[in-house]
Amino acid sequence: MYFTGILKKISITLGLAMLSTISFAQELASSELPESVMNDQRYNRAIHIMVMLLIGFGFLMVFVRKYGRSALTATFLLVSTALPLYFLIRNTGLMGVASNEIEKLILAEFGAASLLIAAGAVLGRLKMPQYILLGLLFIPAYAFNEWIVLGGGLGIIDPGSVVDVGGSIVIHAFGAIFGLGVALTMTTKQEMETTIESDATSDRYSMLGSMALWIFWPSFCAALVTPAEMPHTVVNVIFALCGSTLATYIFSISLRKKVSIADIANAALAGGVAIGSSCVVSSHTMAAIIGIMAGSVSTLGFAVIQSHQQKWMKIIDTCGVTNLHGIPGLMGGLAVLPIARGLNIGNQLLGMVITIVLALSCGFIVGKILPILGRKIEAYDDAEEFLDAEA
Repeated sequence: MYFTGILKKISITLGLAMLSTISFAQELASSELPESVMNDQRYNRAIHIMVMLLIGFGFLMVFVRKYGRSALTATFLLVSTALPLYFLIRNTGLMGVASNEIEKLILAEFGAASLLIAAGAVLGRLKMPQYILLGLLFIPAYAFNEWIVLGGGLGIIDPGSVVDVGGSIVIHAFGAIFGLGVALTMTTKQEMETTIESDATSDRYSMLGSMALWIFWPSFCAALVTPAEMPHTVVNVIFALCGSTLATYIFSISLRKKVSIADIANAALAGGVAIGSSCVVSSHTMAAIIGIMAGSVSTLGFAVIQSHQQKWMKIIDTCGVTNLHGIPGLMGGLAVLPIARGLNIGNQLLGMVITIVLALSCGFIVGKILPILGRKIEAYDDAEEFLDAEA
């Protein structure tokens, strides 16, 4: 009887402990996590995004055979310019205030990602000081557009009425169109006639960057979502990336007869770009469909449209940001229209129009300013600025 009583007490204690654990888990699932826990989770995602910025974007852009050192160094300089400058702008309080420092860091990383996209359009044709100047001029424009479209700045759009959690519009489309604006005023006749060379080694490093971006893209889109929304968002992003990767392979073979490594390294990521706006509200099936459509259109852009774009606009888009970030970004902004319930369609479309106009006009102006620091003598070559670089 004595041992039976002890066992009964132990059973009751364990049962209460289990009920307490279940109750605590349910409480966490149904409400906001403590701020310290949220900050810890967001810190992890912030570091994932930093990997995307430095290793992902950095190595993706080393596909230019003689420009690898410059591409990686420019990535370092651009990120190091963007992060503190974004903090400085936010700390003035003129364009909204982030609730805490980790959230502000993630928003700054979003700005740095958009800056790297813009720089990709003119990669290989800027001197190192010009990359820094590009960052100094880009981030205020980016923050201004973000404030207007997402934060209700100037009272043009109601705060929160534009659905763009993963930045299809304000990060990807803005960066790509800004870069095109810069290219419109900076591309020279000599650059138009210069071949952008790659080789097996530079292509392999570019694939390394692409795969790093692929792996950490779910953290990018889920960086600021609620704990309850995070699992669904992550799976949606992965499904979209799977869809775009498979579509890229199929379309690359169909259009070129053989696989282009440039297509695989770039267009395979288009699903991550396009799912950004709807990553929280989309179903898994729709996410995969969005990814397939984005990969298909992006591959078509790299294989067919890009050469015509260069002749028509008289520009060189070095990294093809139009096809990877511009068009898929705008697609993502439109894809949310039939998916999100209660969406203000007018505000969503207005946000996209404002983004396009601001990005193109600001990029055009910046393209007029950058040549003040001179021009590269030889495009797409490290030798002009780096010791022991291959001539």
